[in-house]
Amino acid sequence: MKKCCILRASPRKGGNTNALTDAVAQRLRERGFAVENLDLYDMDIRPCLACRECQRDWKAVTCAQKDDAQRMFDAVMESELILLASPVYSWYCTPPMKAALDRMVYAFNMYYGEEKGPSLWQGKALALVTTCGYRIEKGADLLTEGLARYCKHSQLRWLGAYGERHLGYGTVFMDEEKRERALAFADRLAEEV
Repeated sequence: MKKCCILRASPRKGGNTNALTDAVAQRLRERGFAVENLDLYDMDIRPCLACRECQRDWKAVTCAQKDDAQRMFDAVMESELILLASPVYSWYCTPPMKAALDRMVYAFNMYYGEEKGPSLWQGKALALVTTCGYRIEKGADLLTEGLARYCKHSQLRWLGAYGERHLGYGTVFMDEEKRERALAFADRLAEEV
């Protein structure tokens, strides 16, 4: 059974990003994936210190900081698909997601020590689910481009992004059209992993 680790970085549990992500997760389960959700706002994932302690052992994903990052590292290592889920408030992901991305790029890529080593997560697939107040191509473009570069640097397979625009707090966000697009995105991910 294939496994998907979803790193959710929305401060609102019942918010728009999680509504889309829940539809994607449901379809992945229907397609035979084991899905694990990690809510980053509920976890203690501190910013990277760039101490390079993680670079000492090329066989394990470690960190000198004693927080919840090791739980995240383990879930990612056990998964074929890593699905990031974050709203975009100011042209990039929320702070917990940024902290997670920084911690993972150091801990998984043995590029920063005295010698250059391997990417410990090479070949894994990564994708994004996002929401924002602008058209997705103008609101999430910097995040999407950043993640594509992140994947190239980390030797991950970038499977792309799915996002929806929210027109304001006085409007209903989730509807059947968005749900159908979320399910189609999940189907594509399932096929490509």
